[in-house]
Amino acid sequence: MVTILIFLAVLFVLVLVHEWGHFIVAKLTGMRVDEFAIGFPPKLYGFKKGETEYSLNALPLGGYVRIYGEDPTAVSGGEDKARAFNARPKWAQALVLLAGVTMNWIFAWFLLVVIMIVGVPTQIEESAATANSVVYIDSVLKGAPADMVVPPESKLLAVQSGDDVLSPVLPSTFSDFVAVRAGQSIELTYQDKDGKEATVAIIPQTGVIEASPDRAAIGVGLSLIDIVKKPFGTALVDAAVQTYKMTTTIIVGFGQLITGNVSLSQVSGPVGIAGIVGDAAAVGLTTLLYLTAFISVNLAVINLLPIPALDGGRLIFVAIEAITRRPIPSVWASRVNLVGFAALMLLMLLATVSDISKLF
Repeated sequence: MVTILIFLAVLFVLVLVHEWGHFIVAKLTGMRVDEFAIGFPPKLYGFKKGETEYSLNALPLGGYVRIYGEDPTAVSGGEDKARAFNARPKWAQALVLLAGVTMNWIFAWFLLVVIMIVGVPTQIEESAATANSVVYIDSVLKGAPADMVVPPESKLLAVQSGDDVLSPVLPSTFSDFVAVRAGQSIELTYQDKDGKEATVAIIPQTGVIEASPDRAAIGVGLSLIDIVKKPFGTALVDAAVQTYKMTTTIIVGFGQLITGNVSLSQVSGPVGIAGIVGDAAAVGLTTLLYLTAFISVNLAVINLLPIPALDGGRLIFVAIEAITRRPIPSVWASRVNLVGFAALMLLMLLATVSDISKLF
């Protein structure tokens, strides 16, 4: 239940950011905005302020801004005719359509700036270790003494053998401590990823490490982690670079999906994304913020795809009208958008079925 609530909260914020971009630019370019809605009908709650109705709807899988004149057949005469979407200059229409994805990119960049200033867990060299540095058990070798005894992704808190206590606990000192204690019991105190502490006894053995068969080991891979913070100016630049890298990674992924190098089964739908968001929240706030930034960039890229009903498809319509200097018949535009929307719903349904099948 908590996972679902967190997922809905993330989705709510991202949709709000995207639609606010459309809303504010439409207002700034002189268009009349009739409704600002989060979610799809039926309506749960709404109020009207000025000329715009603000709605919260029951289906939390999107949102929309209803601008007067997007449907040319609904435009009547009067002074508001000049404020209709289709009556405004083509550059204004294009700006409104681009505003949503632009806000998604800006929001992702903002979240990354916050993460970098607050600090993110980062693997560091032992020479840079501080009192706050923590050793993590990244992996456990199958069949090794530690296998099925120590869970991966645990925090290593203390190491002791008899009266000998390892201090400081670092990957190199741990390795040396274990290497000379073949056949001797070593007590490891750790904290698993759920926050539970435990102490276990493990006996190191030789032959565990293929490259050093005479060296005693228990078969764990360690890393030294610390919170690394960046100055404000550096964070601004590095967050922009990271946003660009996210964008290119997602574009490459879509290209591989189209060419068949990646199967549809590897694409997550709402159920899969909800699970990923829940896992990220369990790790920590910065991980959740990073995932939110990544999803925000995903929404930006997806919405720019040249598919009818998406911002990218509508941009193509605006471009065609600008080149031909004549409007696309509203009947055909509506039909094409309906087909595009149906295709998107089918794709979401297939992804959801794939998500559910992975649970069993």
